[in-house]
Amino acid sequence: MIGDLNIIYVAIGAVAFVVGLTMLVRAIRGRPGESPKATAMLIAGMMITAFGLLMAGFAIGFATSEPLDLNNAEAATS
Repeated sequence: MIGDLNIIYVAIGAVAFVVGLTMLVRAIRGRPGESPKATAMLIAGMMITAFGLLMAGFAIGFATSEPLDLNNAEAATS
């Protein structure tokens, strides 16, 4: 079940990353220091890009890592 949902998180993260980069490019072309709209788009583009990277990255990391056993005393001390 979780494995099936993991690809959805990666896909949402990738789409958010591409949308964020598109907003960044459009904002940079619109002179962000002079236009309030371009400045807002620059900030939003950076936030959406970071969200997409984090979402996809954590989904990939969760899928490829092994579970951590905190109940094992030997694993907790080393």
